[in-house]
Amino acid sequence: MRPSGVFDEKYELDIAVIRTKAHWVILFVGLGLLTIVPLISSPHLLATINHIGIAIIAAHGLSILTGYTGQISVGQAAFMAVGAYTAGMLASHAGWPFWATIPVSGLSAGFAGIIFGLPSLRVKGFYLALATLAAQFIIPWLVDHVRVDLTGGVFSLEVPPPEIFGFVLNTQFRIFYLIMLLAVITTFLAKNIVRSGIGRAFIAIRDNDLAAEVMGVNPFRYKLLSFFVCSFFAGVAGALWAYWMRAINASHFTLTASVWYLGMIITGGMGSTAGAVFGVIYVKMLDELAEIVAPLIGFVLQRRDTGAELALQPIFFALGIMVFIIFEPRGIAHRWEIFKSYYRLWPFSD
Repeated sequence: MRPSGVFDEKYELDIAVIRTKAHWVILFVGLGLLTIVPLISSPHLLATINHIGIAIIAAHGLSILTGYTGQISVGQAAFMAVGAYTAGMLASHAGWPFWATIPVSGLSAGFAGIIFGLPSLRVKGFYLALATLAAQFIIPWLVDHVRVDLTGGVFSLEVPPPEIFGFVLNTQFRIFYLIMLLAVITTFLAKNIVRSGIGRAFIAIRDNDLAAEVMGVNPFRYKLLSFFVCSFFAGVAGALWAYWMRAINASHFTLTASVWYLGMIITGGMGSTAGAVFGVIYVKMLDELAEIVAPLIGFVLQRRDTGAELALQPIFFALGIMVFIIFEPRGIAHRWEIFKSYYRLWPFSD
């Protein structure tokens, strides 16, 4: 659907992601504003934004797997661990530059995703969730007990900061641009994957895998490809996490984190690239709200060590998920589409 008075004269314009001059203006203005965010942000806000950028990359991968292909995974954080430790070991032990470790981290996590995605060929739904849950226990165990001389075991693995032509990205301000650059690239990549023939095969499998197979779609190939793509994104996010944290531990990649990634794509909107972005921002806003409310509870109870922040974060997360499941199961992205349809049809939207 185009804004009133806008018509496509070529097929290339009809399938373009950025369709009008106004879209190009909005894109460049948005990217320009993004570049000045570190200049006007507090250290805490900048750290939160960096975390959001990393989470967006991981959420895009899970959105492709769950939202577009219909395969459930509760091991996204574990695949992030694969990427994080791959980047960490290559950077700290082998001295690899960050621009080489990040794609290798994505590939290593992708192959791990294929291994744990093999059960998807025979099982579905709840049983597939249990199969992918195995990754959440096996991978951290391997990190803690196998080749601890490389991984650090139960102790944290220190990761050197990334460096570009002698410029060390060792602060929140400096690494912001690396994180956001990859977040923008992966968003564009995810958008184009789901618009391609591969993306249409994913959607066909999600809607009815038997019908898709009859039409010539190979479920074996595309289900494993979907797991690879999902885990590749997680591996890239994990590598960025390693460079952002500068010290990684298996305790950073818990089952809770994987569940939160599922919550992000549910609240944002399943089967939507924009929904992954909206969901990550929404869940992080709930976290920030918990941090604001927790001291108020301590003030009312006249205690400082109430532990309210740790309790409020899962409570707010659960309530946020319930609200969307009950009142808007298609997520924030659906509301965004309704808004876009309104202004595109204006002044005839009424």
